[in-house]
Amino acid sequence: MLNLFARGAVNRLTDPVGRGLVTRGVDPDTVTVVGTVAAIASAVGLLPTGRLIVGSVLVTLFVLTDLIDGAMARARGYSTPFGAVLDSTCDRMVDGAVLGALAWWTLTGGNEPLAGAAALVSLVGGLIVSYVKARAESVGLTAEGGLVERAERLIFALLGAFLAGVGVPWALTVALVALAVGTVVTLAQRIWSVRTSARRAERGG
Repeated sequence: MLNLFARGAVNRLTDPVGRGLVTRGVDPDTVTVVGTVAAIASAVGLLPTGRLIVGSVLVTLFVLTDLIDGAMARARGYSTPFGAVLDSTCDRMVDGAVLGALAWWTLTGGNEPLAGAAALVSLVGGLIVSYVKARAESVGLTAEGGLVERAERLIFALLGAFLAGVGVPWALTVALVALAVGTVVTLAQRIWSVRTSARRAERGG
């Protein structure tokens, strides 16, 4: 949902950076891989040990490279099929690392079982939401939009972790439960979108 409203403003900030990197011969796929590895290392290395402030800040910074590689593709004037697949794959890996790391922390050192269960629901549900869209597109249907997409998933998870790290009571539990509910709603929205798209296709448009 945020993608719909914030894309123009974000592009105005990232496009100059993307043009600068392309001018210097940097490959967008390299930026994707480096950002992904750094984000996963930060999530897995810091969040499960309770270092929620530095972990959430570093993951956020490295996740922003996902915006830079898109800006580089626009500056270059084209994207590649491999780049698109790589970008989507890396997105799922980072999502899994963040939510998996938070689930580990909440179920062990954090002692917040409700938050842990919500993190697992969000993790699995987010993967299914992405799969529904990819599978629908593979058969010529659409499954767009939804209440909680990738940007919202990361904002809920990382903001909740940061607030918990600075001592806000129940911040992570509230954020992850809200995320889990939103993810389930989004999955239902995506399936309904596919159903609507299929019916249009059956009617010939």
